[in-house]
Amino acid sequence: MSRIGRLPVTIPEGVEVKIKGNHVHVKGPKGELEHFFPADMKITQKEGEIIVTRPSDEKSHRAFHGMTRSLINNMIVGVKDGFEKVLEINGVGYRAELEGENLVLNVGYSHPVTIKPPEGIEFEVDARTRQIVVKGYDKQVVGHIAAVIRKVRPPEPYKGKGIKYLDEHIRRKAGKAGRVQSYG
Repeated sequence: MSRIGRLPVTIPEGVEVKIKGNHVHVKGPKGELEHFFPADMKITQKEGEIIVTRPSDEKSHRAFHGMTRSLINNMIVGVKDGFEKVLEINGVGYRAELEGENLVLNVGYSHPVTIKPPEGIEFEVDARTRQIVVKGYDKQVVGHIAAVIRKVRPPEPYKGKGIKYLDEHIRRKAGKAGRVQSYG
């Protein structure tokens, strides 16, 4: 059995879960999420826990088993605590600021780049540390918006200028070595 799939998902206080067949609806203090899962997976709720079981050891069933359990867990953690991704801006003159809810990036282009947050997403900008925090209750949307922000100006390998994730390591390249002259 899947090591991840066989673990039960505990339902914390303040989170309400409704299961109808393969449709799961989760409601909590941060928001509410719903998702349709593969029809083969059996999702049951017992005594404050959600248990996911699979019908057979077929390769597709094994793959869906762990994924279904992880997605349900992410939904519950998201509506209870929320998720966040932190990005860092490196480069002379590069900066980010909030204009209402929108994120405005000045990262070396002739124009500022404005990113509007979708529903359930909010931005925080710390000008002193040059960090952007993307917060939300849907893990997939938080990751997607963080990737969209990073794509505006990905870090380059020579000087490290650009927008990167806080925990990301940029492999640096050596610049030109200079031309060695030979006399003679």
